[in-house]
Amino acid sequence: MLRTFGPGCDGSLVEAERGEILPTTAWIDLDEPTLDEEKLAERFIGRAIPTRDDLAEIEPSSRLYEQDGVLYLTLSTLTGVQEGRPTSEPIGFVLAGERLVSIRYSSPKPVVAFIAHAERDQALVRNGLTALIGLVDAIVDRLADELENAGAEMESISDGIFAKETDERRIPAAQLTAMLTRVGRAQSLVARIRETTVSTIRLLSFLNSSAQLHRPGCEHHRNHLGSLQTDCSALLDHAGYLGDNLTFLLDAALGLISVEQNAAMKLFSWAALVFLPPTLIAGIFGMNFEHMPELDWVWGYPVSLVMMLASAVLPLWYLRSKGWI
Repeated sequence: MLRTFGPGCDGSLVEAERGEILPTTAWIDLDEPTLDEEKLAERFIGRAIPTRDDLAEIEPSSRLYEQDGVLYLTLSTLTGVQEGRPTSEPIGFVLAGERLVSIRYSSPKPVVAFIAHAERDQALVRNGLTALIGLVDAIVDRLADELENAGAEMESISDGIFAKETDERRIPAAQLTAMLTRVGRAQSLVARIRETTVSTIRLLSFLNSSAQLHRPGCEHHRNHLGSLQTDCSALLDHAGYLGDNLTFLLDAALGLISVEQNAAMKLFSWAALVFLPPTLIAGIFGMNFEHMPELDWVWGYPVSLVMMLASAVLPLWYLRSKGWI
């Protein structure tokens, strides 16, 4: 799918077989492009466009480089949060003069939102550099929102673990399993946010040091990029704090599980202590040897019952008096 934005472009779809790209186009958005769409965009900017395999490269030299004055940028973008499967998908950018081409094989929420804004306000995409900075700005804003949501989720998990009343901390096994799942999902989200934030910081640093940003009239762009770099650094620090807090919550949840297991083992231990002596007495007097003096004793049966009851009650009383049960 190919969309064009800029002065005189309304963001409508362009058919690669019959359509043409207007000369005033500032931004071409390729969403899961076909081969014909890639060729059309390449003819428009006069440069080759990275393939999907090129975007998957993880080396910094393959993700951020300049060739003949054209900037090739790859940004790992957070996606899949709403579906409960957060992941990072690469988005490629080719900045050739005043024209920008973006190549993506997913639809991150901030990109979709920026496209909707660009359709209403063409000033956001008056040239390629402005469109690129606007896209990165939208991605950074979305990262901040997701970090805020992750923090709220952690507060909810913390309230469940550290309940004010002691009885409320006796969480059933099913709820403990669900809690561990929530901790794991939150940790996965924070890790993906950190990955996207680090990728964004690298892109901003590379872009800010490029020759295109040091042309006359780009001072406001450099200031904007500097502000975004500061925001990303703050987000990275906050993501690290949330990651440490999640580790603490995981340890606390595992501690609750250990407490529950110890309580169960404690119950079995004192139950065995209480019922073992009566069982021993019953076993002794239940034997069928011929020469057993107690078999002819008139009071043997009631005495054995009293002994079994006493042997069960006395250990139970002792454990309670010590506060062990």
